[in-house]
Amino acid sequence: MDLRHYLRIFRAHWLGMLLIIVGALVVTFGWTLLQPKVYAADTTAIVQATASGDDLGAKTLGNQLANSRVKTFVNLGTSRSVAERVIEELDLESTPERLVSQVTVTNPIDTVSLRVSAQASSPAQARDIAEAWVRGMAAEVNLLETGDEETPGSVYLAPIDSAVLPSAPASPNTRLALAIGGLIGLALAFGYAMLRYTLDRRIRSVESVERELGIAVVGTIPEEKSFTAENRLIPADGGTSSRSSSAHLFAVAESMRELRTNIQFMDVDNPPRVIVVTSPLPGDGKSTTASNLAITLAANGERVVLIDGDLRRPMIGTIFGLVQDVGLSDVLVGRAEIAEIAQRVPGHPNLVVVAAGKLPPNPSEVLGSGRMHDMLAAVSREAVVIVDAPPLIPVTDAAVLTQHADGAVVVATVGKTTFEVLSKALGNLQRANARALGVVLNRVPRRGSGAAYYGYQYHGDYYRSDEPEDEAEAVEAPRRRSGSAA
Repeated sequence: MDLRHYLRIFRAHWLGMLLIIVGALVVTFGWTLLQPKVYAADTTAIVQATASGDDLGAKTLGNQLANSRVKTFVNLGTSRSVAERVIEELDLESTPERLVSQVTVTNPIDTVSLRVSAQASSPAQARDIAEAWVRGMAAEVNLLETGDEETPGSVYLAPIDSAVLPSAPASPNTRLALAIGGLIGLALAFGYAMLRYTLDRRIRSVESVERELGIAVVGTIPEEKSFTAENRLIPADGGTSSRSSSAHLFAVAESMRELRTNIQFMDVDNPPRVIVVTSPLPGDGKSTTASNLAITLAANGERVVLIDGDLRRPMIGTIFGLVQDVGLSDVLVGRAEIAEIAQRVPGHPNLVVVAAGKLPPNPSEVLGSGRMHDMLAAVSREAVVIVDAPPLIPVTDAAVLTQHADGAVVVATVGKTTFEVLSKALGNLQRANARALGVVLNRVPRRGSGAAYYGYQYHGDYYRSDEPEDEAEAVEAPRRRSGSAA
């Protein structure tokens, strides 16, 4: 995978990754709050030799003697005897072993000085232990040299500065802990994104659908959050003018024009005349897609008949606000002719809609009847027929209907429909010897990875640009874009 592919994966899961990183930082910060605060204080002493005279040779000899003893005094700094002196002097409630673990004695390179660093739970105690440790070491050195802790010998230890009261704890190091926590969170977030990419079987891209299922994606419809159960239709002109709708609704209209163009160019000499619109499962937006596709075809000058073939949960009548008591079921049982129950939609002169009518107890048998086949054949001679059918997986109605049609458009939801579900739906069509015209990906994100995958970034740029100077340009620009997309 190249860098751009990784970027797409990360953009697809950026929110989860961000939560993991923030969670790691919060946990790390909470951990630092729970840790006991430890303060550190430092002081320095120097190893000196008692010179027997003022001549240069005596001083040189003294320096050599101090250098030879300094390493020994470093080891003396970790002895129990020094710790016992400090415990007694400061009246500490601690053991020599524990106190030794709190003190570090080091010898800077090429010096005869000793650096004592003491740690404690309070600033004052850390300072006092550091200074007392130097005094305890000095007493032990004198005891080794002269047998009297008060009397310096030829080599002795002298403090050269006092310990400074620490102003901040040395541990926990909050900044360092947060940096480490952030790195750990980043690694976990990266692993999460890659795991999701590997295990997540939801549809995310056009390329993955065509690669895994071997079927063309004939349309991508952007997510439109303003759609409601009562208002989910594009304008009567098919959205060809940005003056007629918001920029977001205009984007939906543009995607429907692209879908219309792709369907028309499937077979230039014999374009589909009867198109079933279905989906794998309920809730994928098939009825909205069928309705807006019918409006788009009608706006292009086609005579269109939209039929609600969902005799289980009909939606077309509700979407257009039509009378729903009579419809397709009345035609199929011989109670009415289609011309009698077809309803005109105000503002759509080229579009007629046939509602579902009364729901029969046996929808599959009714939709698969010869009367249904004859009706579709007759109507398709005069107009393009769009049939809104039930989902493919729960029932067989859509597969049965598609046998009487030129093919089915299957609507799937980005980020919801899985490859397995879509494959099963297409398999149901195949087993019924019905043709799948292609897949339409619905609710494509407008921003982020979805926009980059499906090409809606250029829509966003287009709609943010200046409005066309005249209505002719507003119509022709989307048509040129639709033609190039096909």
